[in-house]
Amino acid sequence: MQRYDFLRQIRGLDPDRDYEKIYAISTTHEFPWDFMQALGFALYRTYAVPSIGRLLAGTGEFTERTQKRYDDTVLILDAVGEHGMDAEQGRTAIRRMNRMHGSYDIPNDDFRYVLATFVVVPKRWLDEFGWRPLSDHEIRASTNYYRALGRRMNIKDIPETYAEFEEFMDDYERRNFAYDKGGHAVSEATLDLMASWYPGPLGAVMRRATVCLMDPPMRAAFDYPAPPAVLERAVRGGMRLRGRLVRLLPPRREPRFARQSPNVRGYPHGFRVADLGTFPGSGDAGTH
Repeated sequence: MQRYDFLRQIRGLDPDRDYEKIYAISTTHEFPWDFMQALGFALYRTYAVPSIGRLLAGTGEFTERTQKRYDDTVLILDAVGEHGMDAEQGRTAIRRMNRMHGSYDIPNDDFRYVLATFVVVPKRWLDEFGWRPLSDHEIRASTNYYRALGRRMNIKDIPETYAEFEEFMDDYERRNFAYDKGGHAVSEATLDLMASWYPGPLGAVMRRATVCLMDPPMRAAFDYPAPPAVLERAVRGGMRLRGRLVRLLPPRREPRFARQSPNVRGYPHGFRVADLGTFPGSGDAGTH
């Protein structure tokens, strides 16, 4: 099997019909690590919108049970991607997600914004750090994938194309990014969680590196000072170097799912999709 065989397979598929299959190849064979990081960063961006950051801080889930909320988010989205939106496990995951969201009064535009980050941020991440950029087929398939997921989440007025998602996201951030103590608290809890995944002083290094990967508007919304320019260049340069090295590796023959990440730590004995999530007044419904 050659390095670009999966890309050739993708180009033989129809992104308007086979978007789930294309998205699965991209996320589990071509870019499993990159998509995991990019989707995590996409969700992180949303904390910089005060209405979102304030809500998440108010639940306490993202500040007091950060690892569990991280795990549940990863595993729910992973189940949809692995099994398909219309398969039993996929439908169960979407129901859990909708039930959690239904516990709060969330504006439709906030839902649209979060959906837009999942479309736009991975593409931009791979443009800068990937071993190759997403192809036009992959961009169109990803757009269709999240449009389909958004419909199942009952989101209204979903953008139709990648360009429309991108325009909506950028405009929404220009109008809404701002400092809020709730968003700052959720950001700090997230950075602390990321640091906890690495031993000793490496945690502090990874925390600083994460700030280097933020763009200036995102840092300003969290009230983080700009890192030294030399450090930011080193971090971003290191990420680009990683992409060039990955390009030299053989293709991944077996799929790599997000649930296999060592950063998912809350379910050492396994989990049921139907138990994932935490709901107001129900305690830790997702724990074993």
